Formats: sequence, C-alpha cells, structure tokens
Amino acid sequence: MMQDKTIHYKDCAIYYRIIGKGKPVVFLHGFAEDGNVWQYQIDFLKDHYQLIIPDIPGSGQSAMANWQDEIGIDELAESIKAILDEEKITNCTMIGHSMGGYITLALAEKYPQVLNGFGLFHSSAFADADEKKQARSKSIDFIKANGSFAFIKSTTPGLFATSFTKNHPEAINSLVDNGKNFVEEVLIQYYKAMKDRPDRSGILLDFPNPILFIIGEYDKAIPLAISLKQCYLPKQSYIFILKDSAHMGMWEESDKSNKIIFDFLQAVNT
Repeated sequence: MMQDKTIHYKDCAIYYRIIGKGKPVVFLHGFAEDGNVWQYQIDFLKDHYQLIIPDIPGSGQSAMANWQDEIGIDELAESIKAILDEEKITNCTMIGHSMGGYITLALAEKYPQVLNGFGLFHSSAFADADEKKQARSKSIDFIKANGSFAFIKSTTPGLFATSFTKNHPEAINSLVDNGKNFVEEVLIQYYKAMKDRPDRSGILLDFPNPILFIIGEYDKAIPLAISLKQCYLPKQSYIFILKDSAHMGMWEESDKSNKIIFDFLQAVNT
C-alpha cells in the first residue's frame, strides 16, 4: 500500500510517498532526479520496511517557493527532518544518492540521534575541491546559456558506465525525459548549494552507528579514489564497490545494490 503525502515546510509544499510497513527507511535522491529513481529498491524492499521516499524541494512533485534566497544543503536537510517530525519518526535509516548523501550528512550532523545508520550511495563527505567547484560553476553557466533540459540531455549519459549506456538506452532516455520538469533556477541553486557545502568528514569520524558506502568503480562524479579515502573513517563501515557501475548503481546493478542495502538494513535494525 502506498500513501501520497504533502507537508508544508515554511512556504514550500513537499511531496513524499510512504510504501510498506516495518521499520522506517528514508531514501533521498540526487541532483536532477526525483524519488522515482529508487524504483528498483522500492519494489525489492517494500515488503520488509516502511519506505519514505521524498521528492527533495524543487524536484518531482515538491515545490521550492523562493529560489531567490540562497537555499543550502542544511536547509534541504531541515525539510527532510520536517517529514520525519510529521510522521513522528524518531529513529530511522537513511540512504542518500549523490546530493541526497550530502543532505543525509547535514541531517546526521545536527540530528545524529534520529539515525540508527546511514548510507552514502555514490556520495562524499568531503567538500568540493577547487577543480570541482570550477566545474560546477561552468555547469551553472551552461544552464544559464542553454537551459536545464539541454544540460541534462548532455550530461546524463556520462552518469552511467559505457556498457550500460550502450545496452540500456531506454533507461538513459527516461532520466533525460524526466529532466524536462526541472526549471533552470532549481538546478542552479542545487549547484550553488553543493559547491558551498562544508567538509563533513568529521561526521564520519564521530557518528556512533554504522555507515554504508556504495561506490561505483567507473564513477566520474564521485571518483573511486575519493570514496576510498572516506570509507575508512567511521567506527563501523560497510564498504561495497560496484564493479560495473558509474554513478547510477541503483539502476546499473540494481540486484546487487538491493542485496547490499537489504543486508545493511538488517544489520542496523536488529
């Protein structure tokens, strides 16, 4: 059974779904995605856990009321905490993909007691290096000059391993088509938020509960070398490298990703 819900955080309507029963697990999607990116994980886990699947403000069916203000990763984390408060969830597991991982880390920093564990799925606790910040600034310039859809169409294939792109063009096309729903201001604000976020590697050192790392061997957005530097920081790490994935392992190796997540959830919820 699925429940469609909307809450208002400040002046922003935030949409989320609740699917299944059991201990709560929150899945946070990444940049230029929405909650539907977790479709394979939802199908696999819905009979075992209560899944909370938000559309991050500005994505999917969620609004972002005032993009003229600087909306940072911390503010996005507060909007997710508002969902937890609405549902009276005081303890859960959270899995964040890419930008969703940055939001997860911000929530873990301020509200560690709410999380019995969390997962970084192709994500990083480190702040952007100068080179990465420059790349984000160039992306902002491209979006301003060409529009959001042109940007998503040009960059989406690079999120996947070459073999997946060749064998599953329909998956790439579906993600590109979804990009038609994003307005330029939203993507630009996301990039600014990601570029300005602080280093949160200290959270990995201090967090008392298990942390899951799912890493794509061919990931260009969060390279393997960077991921390996962070995954030895926590007291309890679960580390998995997807050998045939780039930045979209939840689709590229969905069966393997499902098992990894399920085993992690079993470990932190027993």
